[in-house]
Amino acid sequence: MLGQQQQLTRWEPAGWPVADDWRPCVTAFFDGPSGVALGRFMTGRIDDGAIIYPPQPLRALQLTPRSGVQVLILGQDPYHGAGQANGLAFSVAAGVRVPPSLRNIHAEVDRGHVMRPEPPSTACVPLRNGDLAAWAHQGVLLLNTALTVEDGRPGSHSNVGWEVLTDEIIKLLLNCDSPLVCMLWGAHAQRKRGLMAHRVGKAPLLVLQANHPSPLSARRAPVPFLGCGHFDAANSFLRAHGAPGIRW
Repeated sequence: MLGQQQQLTRWEPAGWPVADDWRPCVTAFFDGPSGVALGRFMTGRIDDGAIIYPPQPLRALQLTPRSGVQVLILGQDPYHGAGQANGLAFSVAAGVRVPPSLRNIHAEVDRGHVMRPEPPSTACVPLRNGDLAAWAHQGVLLLNTALTVEDGRPGSHSNVGWEVLTDEIIKLLLNCDSPLVCMLWGAHAQRKRGLMAHRVGKAPLLVLQANHPSPLSARRAPVPFLGCGHFDAANSFLRAHGAPGIRW
């Protein structure tokens, strides 16, 4: 849980916690021209009274160190409703109603059988919630390409500078020496496919593409999300290359 604060009220990226091995990338961005321009934009919107989510834009980089990333799941921008965005792509805090896209993600996980948890021994089984922090702690980087959004305005902080940082994050992952799975769901994420050329000569890479898990596209051609098998494919690939895989 992120406490009672649900929105971003101050622009102070130097104070946002991130894992140590992400810090040089983050600092270089915010000290550079793109980061400075983004800061001016964000400060202006906050001063204008805009309601901006989430309160911790870099939370994915806090929970998932660069050295531990096994899987990159790439989203577009945070949820734009009150109390939803929690700094991890597709995730909401426990107790928040699970959004439709995340319900479809859960449904696709439930189709699979690779490294699934053993059934609990008690009859009291809690209902699944929408908090994906357990994935983040295992090495799933739940990254949006834009890390903030305004209330009720999807895409409102796209192309204002965040993509410069998130592209650099993706490039760093692609130049690591451990196996990596990239899940690209929907046209927006798939536009980052060109960055995968940076992986040439590095450790094994698996790129998985499907439609976005939104109900509007999850069952449509050309590659329906529901039935794509990405979670099983990811673990099969990781385990074949000596990585532990994810308990989805």
